[in-house]
Amino acid sequence: MSQNKQRLSWLEMLKVNQRAYLLFYKRYPRMILSRFALIIWKALTPYVGIYFSALIIEELAGAKNPGRIHFLVLLTLFLIAAGSLVTALLEKWKNVQSAGMWLKIKKILSEKLFETDYVNLDETKNMELYSAICQNHNSAGWGLYRTLEDCEALCQTVIVILGGASLTLSLFTSQVPESAGKYTILNNPLFVILIALIMLAVTCISPVLAGKAGRYLTSLADIHNLGNRMFSYYGHLGYDTKKAADMRIYRQDKICEKYNLNKESTFGSRGVFARYQKGPVGFYLAGASAVSGIFTGIAYVFVCLKAWAGAFGLGTVTRYVASITRVYGGISTLITTMEDMRSNAAFLNMVFEFLDIPDHMYQGSLTVEKRNDRKYEVEFRNVSFQYSGSQEYALKDVNIKFEIGKKLAVVGMNGSGKTTFIKLLCRLYDPTEGEILLNGIDIRKYNYREYMTIFSVVFQDFKLFSLPLGENVAARTNYDRELVTEALEKAGFKQRLAKMPHGLSTCLYKEYTESGVSISGGEAQKIAIARALYKNAPFIILDEPTASLDPVAEAEIYEKFAEIVGDRTAIYISHRLSSCKFCDKIAVFHHGTIVQTGTHQSLLTDQTGIYHTLWQAQAQYYT
Repeated sequence: MSQNKQRLSWLEMLKVNQRAYLLFYKRYPRMILSRFALIIWKALTPYVGIYFSALIIEELAGAKNPGRIHFLVLLTLFLIAAGSLVTALLEKWKNVQSAGMWLKIKKILSEKLFETDYVNLDETKNMELYSAICQNHNSAGWGLYRTLEDCEALCQTVIVILGGASLTLSLFTSQVPESAGKYTILNNPLFVILIALIMLAVTCISPVLAGKAGRYLTSLADIHNLGNRMFSYYGHLGYDTKKAADMRIYRQDKICEKYNLNKESTFGSRGVFARYQKGPVGFYLAGASAVSGIFTGIAYVFVCLKAWAGAFGLGTVTRYVASITRVYGGISTLITTMEDMRSNAAFLNMVFEFLDIPDHMYQGSLTVEKRNDRKYEVEFRNVSFQYSGSQEYALKDVNIKFEIGKKLAVVGMNGSGKTTFIKLLCRLYDPTEGEILLNGIDIRKYNYREYMTIFSVVFQDFKLFSLPLGENVAARTNYDRELVTEALEKAGFKQRLAKMPHGLSTCLYKEYTESGVSISGGEAQKIAIARALYKNAPFIILDEPTASLDPVAEAEIYEKFAEIVGDRTAIYISHRLSSCKFCDKIAVFHHGTIVQTGTHQSLLTDQTGIYHTLWQAQAQYYT
C-alpha cells in the first residue's frame, strides 16, 4: 500500500491534527497537561536570564552601583535556580505520564482491532493499512506520535515568539539622538519597516528550505517501510526457535542473504535505498543554514548600529541580540513545524481511516435467556456464505439443527467448509443468504457479546499467551483456582501441572520472564481444551482438538470425551474419523454442502458415500 498520499490543505491539516490531539486528551488528560505545563515553562524561563543579565550588564556599564549589582546577581541566580528546579519537577511529571508512549498509541490501535467486526480483519487492505501505520511510526514516528511532538513544538514556538517580541519591540521604536548625524536615518519609519521586512523574509526562507528537505524525506516512507518490514521479518526469524531450526537444517539463511539482505537492487550502493538518499536533502539543509547566518548578521549589524549611535546601552544590546535570536529561531521552528504537521497529516489520515473502518454486522439488542438446563437449540436454515471478494460459495444451502445435549461430529476433506461453518455458528461472519436461529430467533437480533457467552471454542490455530497458566485457562486475572485445576485435570494436564514450579502461577513461555516454562504442542492443546471447559458454556466446539496429542493422550481424551463434554451440546471437527464413534451424529461436508448425516454405523453402510471413502482411506493403515 502506497504511503505517498496527496498533501492536505492547511485547513484539513489543522482539523486532522486537532482530532488527533483531542484523541490523546480524552484518553490521557494528565499526560497532555504535564507536557503542556513543561513546554510553556521551558519557553518562558530563558527570558528571565536574558532580561536580568541585560540589567546587570547595563549597571556594570553605567552607574556601577555595587549594592544594586549584588542584588541583581543574587536575584538572577535565585530565579535561574528556582526555574531549573521547577523544570526538573515538570520533566519528572511529564516522563511519568508519558511512559510507554508507543504502548499508549498501540493500545488505541489494538482496541480497534479487538472491537471491529471479525470480517474486517479478513480484509487485506485493512491489515495492510494497520501494518503501514506501525511501519510509519517505526521509521520516523509519523502519525499519532509526531502529532504530539508537533503540537507541543507549535505551542512552545508561539510563546517564544511572543516573549521575544515583547523584549524586542522597543528596538524598532528606540530613537537615535539628533547628534548622531547620518545615523538618524535609523529613526526613519520607512527604514525601520524595510529592515523588519528583510529580517522577516530571511526568517521565512530558512524554514521553507528545511521544509522542502522534510517533505522529500517524507516521500521516502514507502522505501523506509520496505526496509523496516524486511529487517523486522528476517530479524524475527533469528530468534523464533521453531523457524530457526529449519533455517539451520536447510541453511535457509543463505537464501535470505542472497535474495533479500544483500540484494544489490535493494540495499547495494546503486540500489533503491541509495538512489533515494542521494536526493537534494543536503542542498536544502545547507541553504537553510546559510540563510540563518545571513539573518544573524543583519540582526547584529542593526542592533550594533543603534547602540553605536546612542539609542540604548550595552546591556540592552545583549537583550536585543538574545531576544532577536530566539524570535528568529521561533519563527523558523514555527514554519518548519507547520510544514511537518502538514506532511504528517497524510499519515494521520491513514490512522483515522483505520480507526473509522465501519462495522457492518447488525448489532442486536435481545438478551440471551439464562438457562440452567442448557436447552439452547441452534438451527442453520438455508445458509449460504461467500467470502468477501470471492465469486464462489464457501457454504451453500446448509440446513442442520443441533440436538440439545448431543455430540455432533463435522467431517470432510480440506476446504469442504467445516471451519467456515463453525465461524458462522459463532457469528464471526454473518450468512450471505439464509439465517441461523437460536431458540427460533435469528442470532443477529441478539446482543453480540451475550450470544458469544454460550460458546466455548478450541480452534485449530488457538493461541496461548506468555502469562501465568491460571490466567491462560481462565482468560482473566481473577479466577477460581479450584475450577481451573479441575478443568486442567479433565483435559489431561494433571501430571504436567504437578511439575509446574509455581503451579497455576507459572508463566508460560519466556517472553516476559526468564522463569517461564516451555510447553509442547500437545500440552498447549490440553490447556486450550481446559480453557474451553472453564468457560462452562452450553456449547463446546472442538476443532481438531487432538491434532498435537500423542496416541496415548489422544486415547485418554476419547475415553474421557463424555466426561469432558458433560451435558453440553458439542461440535467436534476432526480428520481422524475414529473420533466420530463417540458422537451421536455426524455431518459430512463436501464442497461447502452437507452431503450426508447420520451415525457412524449408518454412514458406513453407505459404501458409495463420502464418509465410507474417508473411513476406508484411514482404516487401511491400521489393518
